[in-house]
Amino acid sequence: VQLQASGGGLVRAGGSLRLSCANSGRTFSTYGVGWFRQAPGKEREFVAAIRGSSTVWGSGVFYYADSVKGRFTISIDNAKKMMYLQMNGLKPEDTAIYYCAAADRRYSSSSYYTPRPYAYWGQGTLVTVSS
Repeated sequence: VQLQASGGGLVRAGGSLRLSCANSGRTFSTYGVGWFRQAPGKEREFVAAIRGSSTVWGSGVFYYADSVKGRFTISIDNAKKMMYLQMNGLKPEDTAIYYCAAADRRYSSSSYYTPRPYAYWGQGTLVTVSS
């Protein structure tokens, strides 16, 4: 699994961006994929994740940080080996480098809010939201 994030940029508050994450390796396993972000001077924090059922993504479980719930949507298109983060209603506090990640095995549900399940990481894409 080799991940490459893209789609970041400069946007005004209230605007939208869609981040993409391309997987140049094998298709995403249903173990889970996620997005994290790191603002200047702060620790990396969880944004959103999907964990598939044992065999398919369609009946998966979605996880969102409280700070983005209702504004951000994570999705996956495994046929294209792509995952996405649609970000609407952006706020200046959403400014950060955004990283995509993929898990290497199944973990407990609560673990998906932490970096622990994610063995594979993309290089990050910068999102800047101006006020």
